[in-house]
Formats: sequence, structure tokens, C-alpha cells
Amino acid sequence: MRPIVFVPACTRDFGEHPYHAAQHKYVDAVVLGADCAPLIMPSLGEALDLETMLALCDGIMLTGSASNVHPSYYSEEVLDPSLPQDPARDQTTLPLIRAAVKRGVPIIAICRGFQEMNVALGGSLHQAVQAVPGHFDHRENPELGMDEQYGDAHKIQLVEGGMLHQIIGLPEIPVNSLHGQGVNELAPGLVTEATAEDGLVEAFSVGGAPGFTLAVQWHPEWRIVHNPHSMKMFGAFGDACRTYRATKRTPL
Repeated sequence: MRPIVFVPACTRDFGEHPYHAAQHKYVDAVVLGADCAPLIMPSLGEALDLETMLALCDGIMLTGSASNVHPSYYSEEVLDPSLPQDPARDQTTLPLIRAAVKRGVPIIAICRGFQEMNVALGGSLHQAVQAVPGHFDHRENPELGMDEQYGDAHKIQLVEGGMLHQIIGLPEIPVNSLHGQGVNELAPGLVTEATAEDGLVEAFSVGGAPGFTLAVQWHPEWRIVHNPHSMKMFGAFGDACRTYRATKRTPL
């Protein structure tokens, strides 16, 4: 049996009905990149039974999303009210992250998920990176086609000897860039794994965590089988999930 990876859902309205939803590309990345079995986990907020969920899963993937983590979680007001929020996801993923890291559940986090992890563990975000002196505009151009939006936008430098450097084996790689927010203050205990050319943190791990933790600001899930760097990242995550499944105390 393959390890079970929970994919926390976004909450979205389609027509007049609300849904728990996850994009195909994230689910596909769990299957094709990690060789694991994905399950979409509803964002139930305080109604979520964390202990039950953590007992069932062998890994967690935190996806990207159009929505942003509400800035009240890092003691700020909303800078741009026109940008979407997802309070149900915040109320679900932030406590989930803290509990999963403590328990040693393997985690891979992408874009919003990367930002969620930083906030959940005590960090803060730039709500508009493009407005911060010295930083680039990391947003995508919505007038371009999807392949162009998700194409290589800039290079990142991997910290020599770090977890990500050991996985990929190169000092720098090109990545896409589709985010308006980014790390301001890194949470205590987080370890920078890669930075953009303007110094913005692009990847981190959780120092001293009992399990695999890797968070990245870009989108490695996009056309994953065509990107060897992404396949290595998800392969390492999948291996961690298999190890965790084999050694965890709570059987399925």
C-alpha cells in the first residue's frame, strides 16, 4: 500500500454552492512525483479532529492558492482588501502544521503553503513584495498563457550543504514565480534553504524537526514529470512518507 498524503483543501464557491477543492496539479504531484496516495482533506477549521487526521496520514502537502494567509495571524491589518482570503483554510492548516511538525509527519509546502508554515510557526510576511525596496516583482503576468506564467522566471541560490542542496545536488536552479507575498521575518527555528537573487527566502526547512519538512515559494508541481529538480524534491518527500508509514506507532 502507498503512503497516504493529505492535501488540505481550499474553500471555494462554484456557482451558489461552497466546495472543498484542490487543483489537479497538486494531486498529480503526489501521485507522479512522490508515488503516494493523495486524499483531499476538508478545511473544517475548529471542527477538524486533528488527532484522527494525523493518525491516518503518512504525509501532508500544503498547496498554493489564490488566497492569502490572513495578516491578523502575524499582527498586521489587511493591506489590500481586494485580494482573496480563506479563513477556513487558515483555521485548518495553521494548527495542523504545528501538530504535524511536532509529531514528525513529513510535510512539503508550496507557495501559500510555504507562507502558511512560516506564519504557523511564528514568522511574518510581506503582503506586497513588489512594494518592498530592494525586492523584485515576483508576480506572474496574467496576460500570458499558463505555460508562460509557469515558465522559469529567475534563479535561486541553494544553501551549500543544506537539505535542498543535498536533494538537488546543484548550487542554483531556475524557478517560476507566481506570488505577491513572501517571507518578511522567518519563524524561529526555520532554516533557509534557498534565496532569490534579491535576497527573498525561497525555501526553508524546520531545524531540528523529527520529520521531513520542506517549504518552497515556487511551484514545483507544474508539469512535474518534465522537471527533474521537482521530481527529486517530491521523490525525497515520498521516501520520507514511506519511512514514516513504516515506523509510526499508529497503524492504519
